Amino acid sequence: MAETLKKGSRVTGAARDKLAADLKKKYDSGASIRALAEETGRSYGFVHRMLSESGVTLRGRGGATRGKKAASTD
Repeated sequence: MAETLKKGSRVTGAARDKLAADLKKKYDSGASIRALAEETGRSYGFVHRMLSESGVTLRGRGGATRGKKAASTD
């Protein structure tokens, strides 16, 4: 599907529904929004919006987190 879309072209109707379902399936199986954006040639914002519209619960950001530190010896 991604290859048939021209960059910057408007995606509407059935093509939009199919793209949203495809992105949702890939995101749910672990792909990142950035990876999906690169794969489809679309922007991060576009992919984020498509996922939100299709009802996906977005994951939190990865990387360092500020949770509780491991047992510190003060």
